[in-house]
Amino acid sequence: MAGIIDETATDHMINDYSQRHHLFEGCFNFRDIGGYPVSDGRTVRWGRYFRTGRQDRMTQSDLETIADLGIASQIDLRRPDEVREQGRGPLETLGATYHNIPVIPEGGSDQLSRLVGDTAISGRRYLGYLDFGPESWRRMFELFAHAGSHPIVLHCTAGKDRTGVSTAFLLSVLGVDRALIEADYLLTNQDVARQVDFIERNIGLPDGIDRAQMMRLAGVPENAMSDFLDGLEQKWQGPIGYLRSIGIGDATLDAVRREFLEG
Repeated sequence: MAGIIDETATDHMINDYSQRHHLFEGCFNFRDIGGYPVSDGRTVRWGRYFRTGRQDRMTQSDLETIADLGIASQIDLRRPDEVREQGRGPLETLGATYHNIPVIPEGGSDQLSRLVGDTAISGRRYLGYLDFGPESWRRMFELFAHAGSHPIVLHCTAGKDRTGVSTAFLLSVLGVDRALIEADYLLTNQDVARQVDFIERNIGLPDGIDRAQMMRLAGVPENAMSDFLDGLEQKWQGPIGYLRSIGIGDATLDAVRREFLEG
């Protein structure tokens, strides 16, 4: 059974984690996708797209730090009930425009479990996100393509599953190698212990969940992104094939590349 990948496996490919990871006190898994090489020799721009989890627990020091990033757009992938429970976070007060684009609709988590036949995080479950329809991906790429939307923070609750799938779509469009896309996804596991420490210290672990279980829940399995990308390849000839199948045309994809790539 696949577990959380050893950090050294990711470090073999991505050795600048400390540069791309922002070490906030009350927000976890916040990192930049800048610097990745793409197939035509260019690189992804730094400071344009940050992937993360919820921000409502940020400290005053965090707020002062994140203000310096100049975030223009907050793309929130959470269900409306999650937003009501957790709040939107502070980015609107710092000048960001808020967009709620739920990858899973309200009530959809139970439906998703019925569709895919299991509740564990997996590539099969990620592919199940697509069964809720194309609108979330269309809206997302409209924002990615729009210069006025940048810099962008894109997030869900933990910043790993819905955020991971969305980031994989973007990196694929930009021409980042599949192995790097999988490695970027697995960087989530490098901030898990710190997040669990925070929960234990400030909130307490959920009833019936010990630290080892919480570590697994907060991390990602080694093969989930690979299985997701395999599924896209089998059915749509890859992520870009899926996006084109739902009406995201070359003009939009080219605009996304112009906004995110150096040169």
